[in-house]
Amino acid sequence: MNIGDSTLSIFALGGINEIGKNMYVLQYENDIIIIDCGAKFPDETLLGVDLIIQDISYLQKNKDKIRALIVTHGHEDHIGGIPYLLKQLSIPVYATKLTLGLIKLKLKEHGLQRVTELNEINADSNFEAGTLNLTFFNVNHSIPDCLGIAIHTPEGTVVHTGDFKFDLTPINKKYTDFHKMTEIGNRGVLLLISESTNAERPGFTQSERVVGEHIEDAFRKANQKIFISTFASNVYRVQQIINAALKTNRKVALLGRSMVNIVSVAAELGYLTIPDGTLIETNEINRIAPDKVVMICTGSQGEPMAALSRLSTSTYRQVSVLAGDTVILASSPIPGNEKSVSRIIDNLFHLGAKVIYGSGSASGMHVSGHAFQEELKLMLTLMKPTYFIPIHGEFRMLQQHRTLAESVGVKSENIFIINNGDVVDITNTVASQTRRIQAGNVFVDELGVGDVGKIVLRDRKLLSEEGMLIVVISLSKTDGQIISNPDIISRGFVYERAAENILNEVNRLVITIVDESRHSNGDKRNDLKHTLKKSIEKLLYTQTKRRPMILPFIIEI
Repeated sequence: MNIGDSTLSIFALGGINEIGKNMYVLQYENDIIIIDCGAKFPDETLLGVDLIIQDISYLQKNKDKIRALIVTHGHEDHIGGIPYLLKQLSIPVYATKLTLGLIKLKLKEHGLQRVTELNEINADSNFEAGTLNLTFFNVNHSIPDCLGIAIHTPEGTVVHTGDFKFDLTPINKKYTDFHKMTEIGNRGVLLLISESTNAERPGFTQSERVVGEHIEDAFRKANQKIFISTFASNVYRVQQIINAALKTNRKVALLGRSMVNIVSVAAELGYLTIPDGTLIETNEINRIAPDKVVMICTGSQGEPMAALSRLSTSTYRQVSVLAGDTVILASSPIPGNEKSVSRIIDNLFHLGAKVIYGSGSASGMHVSGHAFQEELKLMLTLMKPTYFIPIHGEFRMLQQHRTLAESVGVKSENIFIINNGDVVDITNTVASQTRRIQAGNVFVDELGVGDVGKIVLRDRKLLSEEGMLIVVISLSKTDGQIISNPDIISRGFVYERAAENILNEVNRLVITIVDESRHSNGDKRNDLKHTLKKSIEKLLYTQTKRRPMILPFIIEI
């Protein structure tokens, strides 16, 4: 990417046309700052993939220009990719106190805590990153210590909202900094970069305080054990659950590693108030009367190995959901997770549990942490930007946000709906989008980062849908003749005994092809494998209309 000396460039490496994997990059001259470095969880089509992170090829090529990674808040879709980034690039990290605490947990798991420069910031911080000056302002969200960022550049001020909502009665009494935001807007905002998660939803989102009242009411009505699932990082929700447990004389147990870790960090840093004697270990649950305990669980998004999923299938070792227990899902599914969550709810009903789920008025157990339409319009009105880039959402959400921006006076031609990798260049305060840099997905599995590519995923998909057929042939080294009948092994394709006729036809075809190959020239082994694969493929599709993976093995004796 060739950038002129006075060009301000903005692009995303994740977070556009998707929910998750947020990473936004701003570059002026030889100075680059990165905002957020999240991860995304795979859907059911990405077999064997544990995590999705960004392709950071551009950052690797320009590593000497990177001045800082600024993290807006501590949710997984904003911090989950940080360890993988820092394994490849040495970058100072700037974040608030709680966000740093959650980042440290991840760095410790990856052995990076001693080699990473961590800097604590707050809404009053102000620091230089080369030619860029950064200031901050408080915003409300579903986790404490969230910041919006104002990047003051020679071209003008760029504002990144972070994830936000306008909660006028926040649990921690840390209010949105309307005064500072108004000041920034009055001084002039060249470009606003604003999240779009709830751009389709009219009105204002409710205050988190509403949820606490419903949780307490449900606790009072429950006669046996209570299981309540929420995001581990939703510290406000966890606090309200603890408060409700105290008011209804119940002890609290934490189920799931991330819940234990995050509650521990939040309590240690003063973001959770948990009186002594409130928390119990999981091995103590069955010693307490069922109406005296509540368990806070991970797994609100249907993750198969999380506590709630295992409870729903009666495979959680320490405790079971029994008929008459109350299970509360204090969350709503992220787009793409609906099926997994529905499956868990069905399983819980089968166990005889009373299940309370659904957002807003459906159950009262969840309100969003993201701004609805009127709040998005208010942010646009406060900032009064010349240019606008909607981020953090799928395509329909970005388009809806565009419409909202137009309704409050942003010119249509000044709004950029971009993809990950699209670069918006601003020179002499004139913006254009004409070029791209490399961007995409990198898959993480248990064995490594980036080892799973499109070909591997294609093979896994084929194996899961069509099965495989292995053909083992023993040939004489001297004359290439078959020494014994081919061994044909079917897995996930047909049951061998029931499909004996088909496999016999494959057997005869293999013998014929091997016999013919003895009289050919060239690299016989490679030619033979290719011919076997294509011929067997054709025969099987004619017979079964299926295309299993064909794996021919030739053993020369």
